Amino acid sequence: MEMLTGEQIATSDLTDWRKLAQGLHARFLIDDFRAGARFLVELGEAGDALGHHPIASIGAGYVDLKLISDHAVYRDGEGTEHVVEWVTQRDVDLARRISEIAADHRLDADPGAVSVIELGLDTARSATIAPVWAALLTGSGDAQGHGSPSDEIRDATGRVPNLWFGDAGEDPQQRFHLEVYVAPEVADERIAAALAAGGTLVDDSKSPWLTVVADQDGNQGVVCVDASAIKTD
Repeated sequence: MEMLTGEQIATSDLTDWRKLAQGLHARFLIDDFRAGARFLVELGEAGDALGHHPIASIGAGYVDLKLISDHAVYRDGEGTEHVVEWVTQRDVDLARRISEIAADHRLDADPGAVSVIELGLDTARSATIAPVWAALLTGSGDAQGHGSPSDEIRDATGRVPNLWFGDAGEDPQQRFHLEVYVAPEVADERIAAALAAGGTLVDDSKSPWLTVVADQDGNQGVVCVDASAIKTD
C-alpha cells in the first residue's frame, strides 16, 4: 500500500491523532484500568474487521496508541520502490474508527501529550557500525534497515527507540543526540521550558521541523515536528 504524504495526512482531519516520526499517535484518557481494557477489546475487534491493529500501551489514566504500516511503499527520486514502515490509508481508516469508538466510550483524547524519542548518531560509516548497534540494541541483525531504506536500527517489537545515522563532520563535538518528536501545538512550550531551565537555543533555522537546544554542558537535543502533516486553513 502506498505511503501517505504529510499533506495527505493533514487533510485527513484526524483530530485526535498526531503524526510523529513514522507513525500516527494518540492518547486517550481513562478513569481506570478496566475502562481502558474494555476500550482495547473493542479496538481489537475493529482491527480484526480492517485487518490491521494499533500498537497499544495502557497506564494509570491513559491508553497510548500508535498506528503504522509495516509494508508501505516508498518510491525514491529514481522511481525505485522500497518497503518501509510508514502511514498508509489503512492507518487513517483505523484511526477514524478508533476515534469513533473512543467517543462511544466517552473517552477524551489528549493529542498534545503524545511524544516519541529517537536516537541520532553522527558517523561517516553507518554501514560498518550499524551491525554492532543492531546487536546491542535488539540482539538481531535484522533490525538494521528494518522498515527503512537506510541503515537505521529499528526494533520490530518497539522495545527500544529507533537509532538513525547522520553525517558526521570532520570533528563532531557530539556524536549522539536525542530527537524528541512532539505534537505541533506543544513544540514552542517544550522549547521554552527547556530554555527556562537553563538550556540554550542552538539552531532554529529549520523550525518548526527541527529546533536544536543544548544543556549547560553543551549536550544537544532536537525538538522535532512534522510540519507537513499540519492542517492549514
